[in-house]
Amino acid sequence: MLVDIPKIKYKDSSNFFLLAGPCAIEGEEIALRIAERIVKITDKLNIPYVFKGSYRKANRSRLDSFTGIGDEKALKILAKVGQEFGIPTVTDIHESGEAAMAAEYVDVLQIPAFLCRQTELLVAAAKTGKVVNIKKGQFLSGQSMKHAVGKVQDAGNDKIILTDRGNSFGYQDLIVDYRNLVEMKHFNVPVVMDCTHSLQQPNQESGVTGGKPELIETIAKAAIAVGADGLFIETHPDPKNAKSDGANMLQLDLLEGLLEKLTRVRQAVI
Repeated sequence: MLVDIPKIKYKDSSNFFLLAGPCAIEGEEIALRIAERIVKITDKLNIPYVFKGSYRKANRSRLDSFTGIGDEKALKILAKVGQEFGIPTVTDIHESGEAAMAAEYVDVLQIPAFLCRQTELLVAAAKTGKVVNIKKGQFLSGQSMKHAVGKVQDAGNDKIILTDRGNSFGYQDLIVDYRNLVEMKHFNVPVVMDCTHSLQQPNQESGVTGGKPELIETIAKAAIAVGADGLFIETHPDPKNAKSDGANMLQLDLLEGLLEKLTRVRQAVI
C-alpha cells in the first residue's frame, strides 16, 4: 500500500518503503553522514526512504540518560537533512504542545508506542495535516489500534501509518506477533514493522535498555513475508557508542546487504 508522504520517491510501487536513521539526533555531521549513506543505498535498490531521528528522547530509564542536543537545534538538523537530500523526515512527539512545533520541520509526526492512546496528542498531530505514524502500544493488539486510527481520522486527517514494535512479554522482554500486522492492514492504512525496537530488552537492572540486534534480519524477513508495507530500522555507524538505544540498532555497514535480501523476499511474495 502506498502512503502519500511529501517528497517520498516511488520509483517502484511494488517495493516496501523504509523509515531509517539514528535513534536520536546527536549532531549535524553524523545525521548528514547517515542520511547520505542510506540515500545512496535506497536509490540503488529503488526503496522509498524517510529519514528518522528523534529530536528529543522523553522516555528514558534513568534521569541521567541522554535526551537530546536541544529541541530547536535537533529539529533544524532534521530540516537540513530533508532539504539537502530531498527526502521526507520523521520524528517523535510526546505532548500535544509539540505537534505544531515539530510539524514546521518534518514531514511525518510519530506517536510513541506508550502514548498511542493519548487522545489530545493524536488529535494535535492530526490537526497539523502531516502524516501521522502511530506506533502500536506494547500492551495492545493490532485490532485495538482501530481506535487510534479513528481518533486521527475524526480529527480530519486520513494520512496515517501504523507501526508494530512487538508486545510486552514478561517483565523484561518483547515478542513479535505477526498477526498484528495482518490485523492492522484491515484499516486500509500502510503498516510498518519496527525491526529494531521490537528486539529491545527493556527495564534492565542497569537502567540501560538491552537488545538483540542479531535478530533484526529475522524480524524484517518475516514482516515482509506477511505483507508489511514498510520497515522501520534504527541504524548507526557505531552503535556501541550511540547516545541512545545502541543495544538494538543495526550497524550502518550492514544495512545495504540486509536491504538487498529484503527486496528479494519482497519480490518473491508479491
